[in-house]
Amino acid sequence: MSLRIDNARVVDGRGGVLENRRLTIDDGRITAIEDTVGSNAAAPSATDTIDAAGMTVMPGVIDCHVHLSIGGAADAMGEAVRDTDSIAVIRMAHNAVRTLAAGITTVRDMGAKNHIDLAFRAAVDQGIYPFAPRILPSGRPITMTGGHCWQIGRQADGVDDVRRAAREQIKAGVDWIKIMATGGILTQGTEIGAPQLGEDEMRAAIEEAHKAGRRTAVHAHGASGIKSAVRAGVDSVEHAYFLDDEGIELMIERDCWLVPTAAAVKLVVEHGVAGGIPCHVVRKAASAIGSQVETCRKAWQAGVHLAMGTDAGTPYNRHGENMQELEAMVEIGLSPMEAIVMATSRSAALLGLEERIGAVEAGYEADLLIVQGAPDEDVSILRDAEQIKYVLQNGRIVARSGKIAAAADELAS
Repeated sequence: MSLRIDNARVVDGRGGVLENRRLTIDDGRITAIEDTVGSNAAAPSATDTIDAAGMTVMPGVIDCHVHLSIGGAADAMGEAVRDTDSIAVIRMAHNAVRTLAAGITTVRDMGAKNHIDLAFRAAVDQGIYPFAPRILPSGRPITMTGGHCWQIGRQADGVDDVRRAAREQIKAGVDWIKIMATGGILTQGTEIGAPQLGEDEMRAAIEEAHKAGRRTAVHAHGASGIKSAVRAGVDSVEHAYFLDDEGIELMIERDCWLVPTAAAVKLVVEHGVAGGIPCHVVRKAASAIGSQVETCRKAWQAGVHLAMGTDAGTPYNRHGENMQELEAMVEIGLSPMEAIVMATSRSAALLGLEERIGAVEAGYEADLLIVQGAPDEDVSILRDAEQIKYVLQNGRIVARSGKIAAAADELAS
């Protein structure tokens, strides 16, 4: 299959803007990006052509922290516990199609019960279910007995048991291993700043992951738990709502990434108990929101690597509305262009996919958005599904104006 995109304004995902470009896509990859001003060269033939006049071509957005098996209910953890595995997989399919239609072409799924994320990823990879972003699953999060997300995780205590738990995730086929360093907002009976798995325990899981060529992410809110995880060698810290100055310096020293999930805590506070969210969840979110904004801003200004993550699936944090994270990051202090770079090339780098996706560049896989207007000047454009005129995945048009391609054979051809 070949595709030509004419008259394109290109936001390349690295901070650059190119005007009046023609893109040629063959076999799922960008094969040429040409300046058409003053060119007399004949346009290459293509199976299909898109006139992108007045539109911007940019990389597909990468969400590095989602829970496809949870649907954004007010009591999200209760939903996760109540769902059977069969219902949860169907929920994943529903959430995946919403995510893809919104312009999110790659996700890192940060935890699901009983390895259902691996089963769903297999269905996507085999073409059984074609309406989904590229998925990097993490399987069952490793948590202490009674720790954060114990209901869906692998409870483990002590260095040997945590090492065994990590090996189980690797055996199952995960791309990432997720570890719980502190309590969390959604799990009743845990406090968000309280340390849980210890540094030696986390180091055991991280060692096993790295030996097997996998990367590791840690759920961590409290400063003590964050620093323990970073010293243990973790690759990315999720949330980090109470990150302190020492932790920022340590993350820079160890080249560790931060995935802030800024919109998630904001949505809990906005909807509150009146929206049906459990009291303990609202209380903990309210205690963290001010610190989250300030610590994320300080980390960014200090030079900590940021990647996009929404925690989609948490209360009122619905799949398909992922782009609100970009607006939240602009409110924290990033420019619209910096937010786009964070959500494309920088997120690809965190996932180890920086030579395949996250940029509009010859040789890269054609995961692209064609957007009405200039999102690098106003990221709110990306929240309007109708303004995302086309979503391309591996060079195929998979969605138009927020609606997924209707026929399965269109994607399978």
